[in-house]
Amino acid sequence: MHTRTGWSLRPGRPEDVEPIAELRAVVMRPDLERLGRYDEHRVRQRLRDGFSPHHTSVVETEGGAFAGCVTLRPYGDGGPGLYLEHFYLAPEAQGRGLGTAVLRELLARADEKSLAVRLQVLSGSAAQRLYEREGFVVESADPIDVYMVRPGR
Repeated sequence: MHTRTGWSLRPGRPEDVEPIAELRAVVMRPDLERLGRYDEHRVRQRLRDGFSPHHTSVVETEGGAFAGCVTLRPYGDGGPGLYLEHFYLAPEAQGRGLGTAVLRELLARADEKSLAVRLQVLSGSAAQRLYEREGFVVESADPIDVYMVRPGR
């Protein structure tokens, strides 16, 4: 438990898939609608199709309430580095420094192993500013996605 901000990370479980899929739909809807890409079914199914409880952590408040999730997995090609994805916080948990605190915790783990961390964020998303503040730089971008990396330290 991180008492300063009143949160903790617990390992993901298979039964977390539906609450996380629903959170993804809620959190991503405004950006996906802005980009003309929101699909009620697809937004949830993409999470279900790639859900990995082994690499997912659930963010909980002091009282054990579900506040969000994040996945940090090895690169798909097996190379050294981590891929950060499915980082969602419930709307009521946003804007209080929780996202920054969770991200810093995960980056500290990557730094212990000198691993780079990559991610993909929707173009125009406010989350991009959070990632830039924490040392991520843009590698490439297209009209929908921005691909970012934070080199290992």
